Amino acid sequence: MRAKSEPAGTTEPTDPLAPFAPAVRAWFEGAFEAPTPAQAGGWRAIAAGHHTLIHAPTGSGKTLAAFLWCLDRLARDPSPPPTRTAPGHVRVLYVSPLKALAYDIQRNLRAPLHGIALAAQQLGEPAPAISIASRTGDTPQEDRRRLAATPPHILITTPESLYLLLTSAARDTLRQVETVIVDEVHAIAGSKRGAHLALSLERLEAIRADGAPALQRIGLSATQRPLETIARFLGGIGPGREVRIVDTGTRKILDLEVVVPVEDMSRLGELAQAQPDRGAETSPDAPAWRDDLRTSIWPAIHPRILELIRSHRSTIVFTNSRRLSERLAHRLNDLAGEDLVRAHHGSIAREQRLEIEEALKDGRLPALVATSSLELGIDMGAVDLVILVESPTSVASGLQRVGRAGHQVGEPSRGVVFPKFRGDLLEAAVVVGRMHEAAIETTILPRNPLDVLAQQLVAMTVMEPWTVSDLLATVTRAAPFETLSRDALEAVLGMLAGAYPSDEFAELKARVVWDRVSDVVEGRRDARVLAVTSGGTIPDRGLFGVFLAGEPGTPGRRVGELDEEMVYELRAGMHGDVIVLGASSWRILEITPDRVIVQPAPGVPGKLPFWKGDAVGRPIELGRAIGAFVREAEQDLGRGARGRAAATKRFRGAHDLDELAARNLLAYLDEELEVSGALPTDRRIVVQRFRDELGDWRLVILSPFGGRIHAPWTLAIEQRLRDRLGIEAQTIWSDDGIAIRLPEGEGDGSLARLAEIEALLFPASDEVEDLVVETVGGSALFASRFRENAGRALLLPRRRPGTRTPLWQQRQRSADLLAVASRHGSFPILVETYRECLSDVFDLEALREVLRAVERREIVIHAVETTRASPFASSLLFDYVAAYMYEGDAPLAERRAGALALDRDLLRELLGQEELRELLDGDALADLELSLQALADDRHAGTLDQVHDLLRRLGDLTDVEVDARVDGGRPVARPWLDELRSTRRAVSLRVGGEERWIAIEDVARYRDGVGAVPPAGVPEAFLAPAAAALDGLVARWARTHGPF
Repeated sequence: MRAKSEPAGTTEPTDPLAPFAPAVRAWFEGAFEAPTPAQAGGWRAIAAGHHTLIHAPTGSGKTLAAFLWCLDRLARDPSPPPTRTAPGHVRVLYVSPLKALAYDIQRNLRAPLHGIALAAQQLGEPAPAISIASRTGDTPQEDRRRLAATPPHILITTPESLYLLLTSAARDTLRQVETVIVDEVHAIAGSKRGAHLALSLERLEAIRADGAPALQRIGLSATQRPLETIARFLGGIGPGREVRIVDTGTRKILDLEVVVPVEDMSRLGELAQAQPDRGAETSPDAPAWRDDLRTSIWPAIHPRILELIRSHRSTIVFTNSRRLSERLAHRLNDLAGEDLVRAHHGSIAREQRLEIEEALKDGRLPALVATSSLELGIDMGAVDLVILVESPTSVASGLQRVGRAGHQVGEPSRGVVFPKFRGDLLEAAVVVGRMHEAAIETTILPRNPLDVLAQQLVAMTVMEPWTVSDLLATVTRAAPFETLSRDALEAVLGMLAGAYPSDEFAELKARVVWDRVSDVVEGRRDARVLAVTSGGTIPDRGLFGVFLAGEPGTPGRRVGELDEEMVYELRAGMHGDVIVLGASSWRILEITPDRVIVQPAPGVPGKLPFWKGDAVGRPIELGRAIGAFVREAEQDLGRGARGRAAATKRFRGAHDLDELAARNLLAYLDEELEVSGALPTDRRIVVQRFRDELGDWRLVILSPFGGRIHAPWTLAIEQRLRDRLGIEAQTIWSDDGIAIRLPEGEGDGSLARLAEIEALLFPASDEVEDLVVETVGGSALFASRFRENAGRALLLPRRRPGTRTPLWQQRQRSADLLAVASRHGSFPILVETYRECLSDVFDLEALREVLRAVERREIVIHAVETTRASPFASSLLFDYVAAYMYEGDAPLAERRAGALALDRDLLRELLGQEELRELLDGDALADLELSLQALADDRHAGTLDQVHDLLRRLGDLTDVEVDARVDGGRPVARPWLDELRSTRRAVSLRVGGEERWIAIEDVARYRDGVGAVPPAGVPEAFLAPAAAALDGLVARWARTHGPF
């Protein structure tokens, strides 16, 4: 596959809307001023029949760019009416990585669907009947059956649900799909979930009916690089798979600031001195005094975050962990003295998350504290500030998160970053600088993940027999598997066909039947249930579901989930433990084998849960950028006062540091230079040795290259010290380097011994892979990855679908399987686990590059002995200790605003009594109309609330029409309208080609009645389908006008 790039800015002189049907064009022109560059370029490529990748910033109309052409095609070429024998088929398939995003899209398509239908009627054309439905993991069983019986024209789904559809009889509804839209494609392309989706798309191609139109693929994304790799993932490999790239070439306007709210970050972590006269009242943030209490940055961060939340309409606070999001939400509520924020993360139940999201959208909740659960393109409405607590783990993540603010065309995104310690400050400064440059990290596709392949092979062969040649041809058209060899495919098929002894491990029994003579593979009958119940790529971590106690005999509502190890520490009953989940407190009533039953415990202090998560290492591009940043700063520091001034100016200008942040960062680099004599950069690695508090030697390798390099490097060092010197050293690694604690007495009195140890810290670039492979197989990382991969490959199926398999049982079964597999070096899942550890978790190639650069002296080694840990080494060893007392908060009450009912009887009365009109006096009627229209002096609006009442009573009004109905005219009316918009009581939208104001309660009515497009941020409560929408608008107009 080749990708052709087409910058959307180079528009052709032709009208972008020219190819569209009149009704579609009329709706668009009435609803929008003009197409965005992404839309103009996207329509041109899509209309020409190309597979298309649209790359544009958040809020640039990408979704409509993909969908409008599909809607146009459905309107021009309608499907025949469904019958019992020919129920129809899905024509447009939209795949979203998030269920919430799928839900958003279904809701946002209502405006164009209604608008195009109305425009067609006005043009005297038949209104297109276009149906839309969604199929996700949350879709009820009854709805799933209905979808299979009467398929919609547009189906919105997720990668996992697409896999399930293809592995069921419902796949018949997908045989004539014309267009597949993959949204937020960058979010899955570089993962096993993406490889799984790529194979599902090839399965979709394979089931297409004879004579079906060619399947067109459209991809949408805001942050990705290189575009050619993403295009290859989208289109696949082979003839006719070329993808046209539409790159708008524009960057989102960013308004960023890195804030440090303390004078001196070097004091963080020091033991605090209790002041007897003030006791625990030292600070409103301070916990009860303890002997090991240390000074913390949190008492300074919390009030600043609270101040920012209160000075903005709508705020999302992002953290890098679920536990921190819970802790921060609870602390902010405690400090505010009210339920100001809620926590939002993947371990909170979907219903709870939707409730929290809606509370933010409709203004009942000023802020959320979230993890990456809100990072993707969900429409979170009028968010005007994003706060990042800790540096984001990558530039792409930073852009995604900050992009949640100002989610409109041309609107800037405002973000504030609060680093937690000085090492975090350094990374934040570089990430922010690279965000302005849009220097996104490279996306790398997983190469031939065999566990994903095994699962899809079972799913494919249970539906119909396949020859091995056909399987190979189909699978290798998916970009992640383009280099898959026949030998590797046959190895996986052999494993699935029972080539390995199942008497030693029962789950190794055959899943498929492979006739080696005819070369035909067919799934076993019992494997279909297995493929459906244990499918997907998200690993089963044995989490306990948390449920509210329901009425006797009824299931309770799901609240969230807890880590198994956390649950084992909890007590249940009347005096049971209280936990915090979603910033609300819950008392544990009962713990069953697969769930935790709770009841609300408002106002009761609770335990903060913990979850075992996978830390993501710093990408190598960011590591090198940090190294280059430090190298430039070191050169400045060497030039005295002028150099320091230049560095400070650059920190504040190019990297958006506030004054205290710039001062703290400069001091951090200064102190490190003073202690170590040199800074770790992209061209220098610092090896520091010093004695710890016990008098034992510590060696610290300081390097900016990130955890994906330092983790395998640590394994290699451990192996070399063990093999060459018989030393069992204790090691830790982080994104900023490696720390090695030598055993007691090692190196004492012998500098030669220390020199011998230090010489082993840098293995040869050509032997490091062997060292890592030799060591990683015995690590906890390898065991956990093997368990997850075996589960994906259907070798560790769920025993009872729908129930929890305890993690200890999964580990035990996995260990038994690993013991059998390790005797067969070519066992595919063993090979896959090595591949994943070395390539996806570690960046072994980048480690080899670093070691080669050391060998060529392109990277120099600076060794130094110090009396204590330098500031950089301290950041690496940073272990913040603090104790907090938390208080629970009652869950927010649900408040839903309801739209007023229409008075249809009055409409009929005004429209139907001809004799009444004849009796009315014309002048009296004119006076009455002025009064009803609030144009009479005594009917003018005199307050902001009365302006809102006007909009509710009269309907849509222009700026000028509002001015004429307000005491004081324009100077008074305009600020009131702005305030109504900021408080989400009114919105402006385009009706009939001009901007008009309406009350927010009328948004659904105008959408369904006249096809107006709701602006971003309208709460879900106001977007439910409106019955008889046009009738209601006409009735309201009639109430305030004379007979007609």
